[in-house]
Amino acid sequence: MQLELPNIGVLGAGAFGTALAIALSQADRAVRLWARDADQARQMQAARANARRLPGARFPDGLSVTGDIQGLRRVPTVLLAVPTQQLRAVLEAQADALTGAVLIACCKGVELGTGMLPTQVIQDVLPGAQVGVLTGPSFADDIAAGKPTALTLASAGPHRERLQRDLATHHLRVYLTDDLIGAQLGGALKNVVAIAAGITIGAGLGESARAALMTRGFSEMNRLAQARGAHAETLLGLSGLGDLVLTCTSDRSRNYRHGLAIGAGQVPDASVTVEGVKTAQALAADSGPDTLPVTCMVAALCQGTVSLDRAMDLLLSRPLRAERG
Repeated sequence: MQLELPNIGVLGAGAFGTALAIALSQADRAVRLWARDADQARQMQAARANARRLPGARFPDGLSVTGDIQGLRRVPTVLLAVPTQQLRAVLEAQADALTGAVLIACCKGVELGTGMLPTQVIQDVLPGAQVGVLTGPSFADDIAAGKPTALTLASAGPHRERLQRDLATHHLRVYLTDDLIGAQLGGALKNVVAIAAGITIGAGLGESARAALMTRGFSEMNRLAQARGAHAETLLGLSGLGDLVLTCTSDRSRNYRHGLAIGAGQVPDASVTVEGVKTAQALAADSGPDTLPVTCMVAALCQGTVSLDRAMDLLLSRPLRAERG
């Protein structure tokens, strides 16, 4: 008896990719999860869990794990759940197996050196690929546990409604937009603001200071996103404001924890992927503190080129102005 091909592939077996694979297979999708490390893939397939990245979450029967990229060949939809800074290298290495699939970026950030967003990286490596973005306020363990979560699917392709249905489950609500730029910039920039929010709390500056930082950071997000062609209303949705609120207020956020460590004068855990660091560096390289004060200050603090006291002085000494967003 010939087995039916999986209808959704997930490239990247970190916590978020694994969580999406679990949630979708729980909803009776046939899902194949690809892990770069073949030994890890075999262990996960045998144990029916990703003990390293998502302990306690069991794999449903409809989820299979592979270390062979050919296992994703002819899968019509592939979710790309690898860090933004690794996305180009992974796509270049696996381009042959991914050609023809709808590729949905599930990573958040701006590529260092090019300033490209994930979908732009995909199209740069695989010209003509149909792309989309799945983003929004979500923690991997919440998704894997079936807790209610809402995400934004950004796609301008002809099959966007089908993709929305394919990726939505009873617990995972998916909203649709055609604003790929806005959805991606919201997800990328909120990480930068989350680092700043963590620094604020870690340094003992208080909740009021964090609220002010989040508000001015959100204004900065809007200015940059609209300058790059995003719609203002996109940033008011799940991929902007919603993700910002979650990431700036929970110590489950890697970006927020990174900021907490910096604010407290500690050395952040270098083994943890913190997309906001590279995103701040990428954006600061093409701008300045007059236009992106929060972003540039985060970049400088993460690189150690300015002290926390000096950073606060620079931000608080900016000229007074009217509040117009």
